[in-house]
Amino acid sequence: MANFDHDTVVPYKDSNLNKKGQVAEMFNDISGKYDFLNRLLSGGIDLYWRRKALSHLKSIKPENLLDVATGTADVAIMAHKQLKIPSITGIDISDGMLDLGRKKIKSLGFEKNITLHNGDSEAIKHTDNSFDAVTVAFGVRNFQNLELGLSEILRVLKPGGKLVVLEFSRPKNAVVKRIYDAYMKFITPKVGHLVSNNREAYAYLDESIRKFPEGQRFTTLMDQIGYDKPYLKTLSFGICTIYCGSKKQ
Repeated sequence: MANFDHDTVVPYKDSNLNKKGQVAEMFNDISGKYDFLNRLLSGGIDLYWRRKALSHLKSIKPENLLDVATGTADVAIMAHKQLKIPSITGIDISDGMLDLGRKKIKSLGFEKNITLHNGDSEAIKHTDNSFDAVTVAFGVRNFQNLELGLSEILRVLKPGGKLVVLEFSRPKNAVVKRIYDAYMKFITPKVGHLVSNNREAYAYLDESIRKFPEGQRFTTLMDQIGYDKPYLKTLSFGICTIYCGSKKQ
């Protein structure tokens, strides 16, 4: 398995935990403020990004979905509402995030349709060819081994099933890029620290985005792993990107 620069980016430089352990610890720590900070720091546009990503599943009409790095279940809940998917499984390595997700699901009465479990993207506890579709929203940057995680997702997809990844990227327009870089480097960590008391989490966000193999590098990786006809769609001046690929029939 190849290694990528972002695989080695960790939230806490002085921790003895590996990336996976540090990411779980980080999300457990900020879980109570995570949804609020998402809406605040993105101006609410993250909800639009999630809806756009899920629209790429409309054509296959999935009956069951795996949401990897589900967090507080935003995408899982939206997928049930937007696409009427009857069976959704969400996995995440942070119990703090999962607890909040379960509360949201219960408050909406979706317990029969959405179940959440502690689960690792690099060792998915489901048999081959289990799911019609898999989603990962803002989670692939946190994989300890990107290639292994994408390979596991391909394994559990049914033939003809589709992966949709939603991830931050860096704008190419020079003016937008300058504004974006300043926002991510200075404003995001400060606001994150004030609200969640965890500056490292939002400094990690910026560094992991900078070192992530975005754009054509990511679709090339998908192709090399075995995804059929991978493609990408940029959103909001390239601040965010949707990546899609299918499992060959």
